[in-house]
Amino acid sequence: MLDETPVATLRGVGPKSAEKLAAFGIETVQDVLFHLPRRYEDRTRVVALGSLRPGDHAVVEVSVDLAEVKFGRRRSLLVRVSDGTGSLMLRFFHFSKAQQAGFERGVQLRLYGEVRRGPASLEMVHPEYQRIGEQDNPPTEDRLTPVYPTGEGIHQLTLRKLSEQALALLDETNLPEWLPEPLRTPTGLADLQAALRYLHRPPPGADLAALEAGTHPGQQRLAFEEMLAHHLSLRAVRQRATRLQAPPLEEGDDLLQRFYRQLPFTLTVAQRRVVDEILHDLAQPHPMMRLVQGDVGSGKTVVAAAAAVRALASHRQVAVMAPTELLAEQHFACFQRWFDALGIRVGWLSGRVKGKARRELLEAMQSGDVQLLIGTHALFQEDVAFDRLGLVIIDEQHRFGVHQRLALRDKGRERRRVPHQLIMTATPIPRTLAMALYADLDSSVIDELPPGRTPVQTVALAESRRAEVVQRARQACREGRQAYWVCTLIEESESLQCQAAEDTAAQLAEALPELKVGLVHGRLKDTEKMQRMEAFKRGELDLLVATTVIEVGVDVPNASLMIIENAERLGLAQLHQLRGRVGRGSQQSSCVLMYRSPLSQMARERLAVLRETNDGFEIARRDLELRGPGEVLGTRQTGLMQFRIADLLRDQALVPQVEQAAGWLLQHAPDRVAPIIRRWLGHATRYAQA
Repeated sequence: MLDETPVATLRGVGPKSAEKLAAFGIETVQDVLFHLPRRYEDRTRVVALGSLRPGDHAVVEVSVDLAEVKFGRRRSLLVRVSDGTGSLMLRFFHFSKAQQAGFERGVQLRLYGEVRRGPASLEMVHPEYQRIGEQDNPPTEDRLTPVYPTGEGIHQLTLRKLSEQALALLDETNLPEWLPEPLRTPTGLADLQAALRYLHRPPPGADLAALEAGTHPGQQRLAFEEMLAHHLSLRAVRQRATRLQAPPLEEGDDLLQRFYRQLPFTLTVAQRRVVDEILHDLAQPHPMMRLVQGDVGSGKTVVAAAAAVRALASHRQVAVMAPTELLAEQHFACFQRWFDALGIRVGWLSGRVKGKARRELLEAMQSGDVQLLIGTHALFQEDVAFDRLGLVIIDEQHRFGVHQRLALRDKGRERRRVPHQLIMTATPIPRTLAMALYADLDSSVIDELPPGRTPVQTVALAESRRAEVVQRARQACREGRQAYWVCTLIEESESLQCQAAEDTAAQLAEALPELKVGLVHGRLKDTEKMQRMEAFKRGELDLLVATTVIEVGVDVPNASLMIIENAERLGLAQLHQLRGRVGRGSQQSSCVLMYRSPLSQMARERLAVLRETNDGFEIARRDLELRGPGEVLGTRQTGLMQFRIADLLRDQALVPQVEQAAGWLLQHAPDRVAPIIRRWLGHATRYAQA
């Protein structure tokens, strides 16, 4: 089988080449076949020089007229060639004496390259070329020439030779067709073998526009099967989860009512609906796996707290994991405030809790004295043990790899029993993506903001109008409100960002001497960071200068102005999160997006989206269009779901067909499910046990 045949069995692949190919994701002959060209070159016909235009890629047959070395800022070899219909200049920056000697007057050449406009005439820079004679004129290509994505030390020619060998090995026995005829025929899906042969070597006249857009039927056939494999794997996760047991958490109505009564606000209809869905799941004897989506400020934390109350009342422990120390501490402050009155002991753990304090906390967890533990990645470290873990709550789940989610869940495993899981995100996921990526999870949406919230007015201003923005901050603070000034830097370095924030804070303190200006950035000690955040919350600071560390988890209702420098450098989701730090009180709030000119087209579109809408789901949809799903969901970092051929944005119309096909296979051909999953996910299916 080609999925088990190492790429090293192909001619020309030694140990070093195999290593380079493996680093690029090509380990088997099947990987070679699924490594598709990104574009194609038409070398099937010879074109006359007289018909060439700048931008053309063409094969031409020419005679050398003159070759000379030019010395200027850069030494170059110039070769003038002609074919009777026109002339062309060849330009080489890297060349040897032997190469130069080969361009004698009258020598016949076949060239392939891109035509550009040169200083005096059309030219090709470093074209591919071969010598030809009157008798031994080699035939032109009979197929379009593939151009593959390449990696470090992997040459285009190597990939072409490997794909040639892989196609020669391809047949029904070593790369079986797992999609049965009843699935392929109604949807018009191509045969797997035919699709692969066509995509690696398309015939002359193939629809290049469709091939390069990824919408050709052959590409759609492969994208369909890849999406089907991922969807089936998630259904398998779901199926396995229903076979696992979890402690039914049904007690605690009295405690829940006490919790609601001591809150300084009333839950919205949407929050109550989502809490009811969660409580129903928690009462089941199999593990809840529920994703709660809610826009910035929709009140996900109190929903999670209600779920925690039910687990704690049922004599089980709860773990809450957040991606950053700042957000974990914010959660700790909230839960402690709400739970102290209920007699529930809340613990906090991060990498900087060390020595005696850590030992005492871990002992209290193990004995059950600490009932609810909040923290960062430190929660799933080896020495952390729970007494009776019943519920795991994960905030901003896309910031964590699935292995991390599993590691925390396994802390509560008791034979076949595992804790319930509640997963929260403030990055709304468009429905198509949710269907494709989270088929293993039930989904709830908090689609209502708490009463009294006012939509944030957003404006975009050029950096040249900075003085106006400073005046705007002065005015807001004079009226008794507070403001954020967020610094992002062109440089990616954290130390430079912190330096920029320090410089900005100093400049603003000088320009606004009547205001109390504070500063928060990633280089501060966590205790200092929290002290300054708390001082801002208490109203002791008027203006808080910060890096993007304040992106999530900060709730100061009196803050009504958010100023973001270099806003063009941030993604839509991050800008929306930052904007969500204001508009939490009843007064009108504003967000100023300061940008440096000139703006790229994408930056212009991003800023326009934020001016047009405050709706997180609409912003997520537009973000998906602009950046693609890998960026939006953070899967490039977590490795949750990497597609080789499918593109969830381009191929989202396939999702309903994929769902139907999955149902049909599970019912009529269950023996084909595992091979399809194995073909596309290989052995990297640990996440399918989530």
